[in-house]
Amino acid sequence: MSLRSFGKLVTVLRCEGADAVGKGRPWSLSLEDRTLLVAAYWRTNLTMRQLALLFGVSKSAADRIIDHLGPMIALRPPRCFANDTVLIADGTLVPTRDHTIAERSKNYRYSTNHQVVIDADTRHVVLVGRPLPGNRNDCKAWEESGAKAAVGTTTTIADSGYPGTGLVMPHRRRKAEELPDWKQAHNKSHKQVRARVKRVFARMKTWKILRDCRLKGDGVYHAMLGIARMHNLNLAG
Repeated sequence: MSLRSFGKLVTVLRCEGADAVGKGRPWSLSLEDRTLLVAAYWRTNLTMRQLALLFGVSKSAADRIIDHLGPMIALRPPRCFANDTVLIADGTLVPTRDHTIAERSKNYRYSTNHQVVIDADTRHVVLVGRPLPGNRNDCKAWEESGAKAAVGTTTTIADSGYPGTGLVMPHRRRKAEELPDWKQAHNKSHKQVRARVKRVFARMKTWKILRDCRLKGDGVYHAMLGIARMHNLNLAG
């Protein structure tokens, strides 16, 4: 994350009241340092003991900072989309140690399924659905995660794993039948555009928390949303 993008994030958090003075003991770290602590945790996936030593605070203080600031960094989905907006949707698995929200998935690890929607033009993440057990297929996860309701009738591209959802999918070839040239050309174009969401996943998963998440409950969801917001800030420059 660039210094400019980090500065923008801190400014937005301050405007949203993240640095407001409340009851109880004040934070031992400034808002900048607390934001850096959360970002460092998501980027490196260090243990709380290691993170606390790095920032000169106690293990419990580092844990409280992440619990407090993580949800505030989270991406806010837009209330509506412009009529000409084109979105791309896909699901990704995040290995998660909390077995109350995770299940064994196709990678044989306990994972959560996250439905992610990006803007096809800007490559910004616009929506991340609620996490579901990793054994849930994308077709069901699209509706159950809340992504379908949030997208509404906006034109959305997806792969062939979303039948019956109303999303724009590639043409499927029936048995003993070849696709006509125009359908093959359409599928090729569809695949090239759809690849943009895979590149977004690749960038997001450079944050090591999404390779082996030890957070419980909504922690993995807040991490996904926070990393999505930082990804957007990086793209904006």
